[in-house]
Amino acid sequence: MSEILVEARDLGKSYPLVFRPRDRLRALWHLLAGRGRAESVAVLKHVDLRVQRGESLGLIGENGAGKSTLLKLLTGVLTPTTGSVTVHARVGALLELGAGFHPEYSGRDNISLAAALYGLDAQETRAKIPQIIEFADIGHYIDEPVKHYSSGMVVRLGFAIVASLHPDLLITDEVLAVGDEAFQRKCVRWIEDYLAGGGTLILVSHSMYHIKKLCRHACWLKHGEIAASGDVFAVAQAYQAYQESKSAPAAPARANILAQNVEFHLLDLVLNDAAAEASIVLAQGETLRASVRVHSRDGRVPVVLFGVARADGTPVYGVSSEMDGVRPRRESEQVYSIEIAFAELALLPGAYLFKAHPLDPEGVRLFDTLERSVTISGQSREMGTVHLRHAWLGVEAAAPAGRIGVIS
Repeated sequence: MSEILVEARDLGKSYPLVFRPRDRLRALWHLLAGRGRAESVAVLKHVDLRVQRGESLGLIGENGAGKSTLLKLLTGVLTPTTGSVTVHARVGALLELGAGFHPEYSGRDNISLAAALYGLDAQETRAKIPQIIEFADIGHYIDEPVKHYSSGMVVRLGFAIVASLHPDLLITDEVLAVGDEAFQRKCVRWIEDYLAGGGTLILVSHSMYHIKKLCRHACWLKHGEIAASGDVFAVAQAYQAYQESKSAPAAPARANILAQNVEFHLLDLVLNDAAAEASIVLAQGETLRASVRVHSRDGRVPVVLFGVARADGTPVYGVSSEMDGVRPRRESEQVYSIEIAFAELALLPGAYLFKAHPLDPEGVRLFDTLERSVTISGQSREMGTVHLRHAWLGVEAAAPAGRIGVIS
């Protein structure tokens, strides 16, 4: 059985509502008078979490979702309002920028201070200082007060200290979002080696690329609660689909189109023989078939346009019957039908909208729209919306470094 390093049960954190100075006094009075807690707001609630040795967990979510609060509860910086958290590991944490550093002390002095707080004796500290300074690579600033450091230099020093300790559990909050690209690459390489050596990681990041690259599992926090948890690819795809759907344009008002008795309108849109209103899930590379029936008011043959867009409405691909020189079949005097198949669908994992539109016989005027949600599942760290077939030339196979996601 795998060793459990972190376990949270029904974990919650609330803060009193203190918009004005007198609200603070009221909250204090409630506590002193034994009347329980003042009116409060929950920033984290009902969180159940378990992290085993050797696991890599990514925490994702919007700003204000509770990610940083959860990390502070796990590291003991905050105490929970409800529930409990237990940690059975030597923890190396990089939380708020500059946390733990004395601004008046030099970088070198802060290294000694941090080492003492982590329980290292003087001999161990002296042995580690050179490698910490080399990893941080901040030049002469190592002997300058930390208050003179840029945000990137602070992160360099903080990460170098944690890296030298090689903790059982590494907890980082957006450390890869600060600093130059070269240092970010150095951090990623170190984390990959750390994970390959059996280390355990909890990473907070808004970069889905880094989450998928470094983590096997993910937990999505939404309004302080767990919205989804499990395999990193599935959770990241759900989160990205949610983000894109928030930017999606409003669906067209079809009731008005039908009431106007326009020249052409759609009777239905069916994907892979699923129910007309159902969203469908396809594995990357599967075939997508779509069929529509079009009502033609005066019996003329319509042009049918099929299109694919991201969940936020960004167009991906579109093709019409007129472009390919085909015509819908006549089913009755006023009804036409047509079907299209996309074999080995090249869309990358994510959420999409499949759309159908009837146009006039000239392919100029668009009269109606029907759309269905399509989710493409799969384990891919490729970027963009489509997979382009490719081959690497004149290269050698690279040895795997740490946790690398599978590229389809």
